Amino acid sequence: MSNKVSRRTFIQGSATAGVVVSGAGAILTNTEEAWALSTEVLSGDTALSILIMARTLYPHDFLGDQYYAEVVANLDEQAKTDSSLVEKLDNGVKELSKVIESDRTYNVPFKDQSSGLQLQNLKRIDGSDFFETVRGATLGGLYGNPRVAALFGWEGSSVEHGGYINRGFNDIGWLPKS
Repeated sequence: MSNKVSRRTFIQGSATAGVVVSGAGAILTNTEEAWALSTEVLSGDTALSILIMARTLYPHDFLGDQYYAEVVANLDEQAKTDSSLVEKLDNGVKELSKVIESDRTYNVPFKDQSSGLQLQNLKRIDGSDFFETVRGATLGGLYGNPRVAALFGWEGSSVEHGGYINRGFNDIGWLPKS
């Protein structure tokens, strides 16, 4: 009997969103949306926590998690050559795992916290170097992604079409024509 598991069997047996640790990196999977992300440097907990953080910072119900996963992939790519970034992201996720209630501190993984608690913790670290790093990566990785821009209805640059006067100026459909 073979102990090998095919990719199809693995994905079918996975939870809706899960993490598999593979050496130094991890594999994030989402069987509902049929995507997977492999990280080489970031741990599974860090990668999933950053994905959740990115979605919490810039929530769009019509965007699938795969677009937020691209933010994680971009950070993982940067972290390959910047060990201080790996440390910053790991420490930032550890900080997000602290739940502070009056004079007590509890450790609850960020990915396991309720959405209200996640938001509370993000507000607590707002302005930190970690927060600004992930926020900046999300802004660029999400809103700089042409596929996401198309989902928002942005048609792209108008420069190569003669500028705004020739493309977009008269596109307003809700104003009455007089």
